[in-house]
Amino acid sequence: MMSKLVTIYGGSGFVGRYIVLRMVKEGWRVRVAVRNPNEALFVKTYGVVGQVEPVACNIRDDASVRSVMRGANAVVNCVGVLNPAGKNTFASVHAEGAVRIARIAAEVGVANLVHISSIGADAGSESEYQRTKAAGELGVLAAFPKAVVLRPSIIFGNEDRFFNRFAEMARLGPILPVVGADTRFQPVYVDDVAQVAVLGATGRADSGVYELGGPDVVTFRALMGQMLAVIQRRRLVLNVPFFLADIIGGVLDFVQMLTAGLIKNGMITRDQVQNLRQDNVVASGARGLVDLGITPTAIGAVIPEYLWRYRPSGQYAAIKNSAKNLKKV
Repeated sequence: MMSKLVTIYGGSGFVGRYIVLRMVKEGWRVRVAVRNPNEALFVKTYGVVGQVEPVACNIRDDASVRSVMRGANAVVNCVGVLNPAGKNTFASVHAEGAVRIARIAAEVGVANLVHISSIGADAGSESEYQRTKAAGELGVLAAFPKAVVLRPSIIFGNEDRFFNRFAEMARLGPILPVVGADTRFQPVYVDDVAQVAVLGATGRADSGVYELGGPDVVTFRALMGQMLAVIQRRRLVLNVPFFLADIIGGVLDFVQMLTAGLIKNGMITRDQVQNLRQDNVVASGARGLVDLGITPTAIGAVIPEYLWRYRPSGQYAAIKNSAKNLKKV
């Protein structure tokens, strides 16, 4: 009997690769739809020969989306952008692309669809990122009413672009600047998100929206304090006022636009500043991890496993600390 097939759009990304791994363990064949399959070849090692197949796909094109969905029993959409560039705008990816995937999934008779959105998705938001996320959710549920929509808070894990980014910054000097130091977050572990996605893809989660957050609700400043403790560095966490961050983001956005993306804004965009003005936590009464029988993973249980490389002594930090405790004979 041939095993079932899932198509995961954006399956080689940070969250997608964890979903791929879990679907493989469930015995499914996995089709990883990405812009450049050559950069996704590593996912083939997640399963036995032929179980995982990276394929080229452009979610802005109907024919491309349809071709990689052929024969799929389930579909997961992990595609998203934090800093739009060229044709991959917030609208084309979060709204139009997401709705395209859902519409075609309904047309071809896919049984289960999982769509990954974001906490804070709101049609009335000042942030275009969140407005397009909301538009995507609305369109997905209209096209595929039985869809499972996931709204995670900031996602952490070995390959994350949150703790890794700030840990790298902390190595550069005595000051660690942040925007929105008092904004609250509820970071969720990437594999917890993957577990929910798999429940949705395999039909073991009821349809509708789930907001995913971990057990810790903390301010941005507190998160940086926790990260600094793990990497054993003392730094002054400096809050950058929103008005100043808005100016900086605007200038960097303009440079990116002026150079047609050759110089990309990798620091902070004006849209990200808007996002940081709002708390990023699970809404009261929202369905989440616990409702699906998943115990949320704490930040402190995971980040030491991958942030150790940012310590002054790297992998030898524990040995040096132990040596300091040795009594002199």
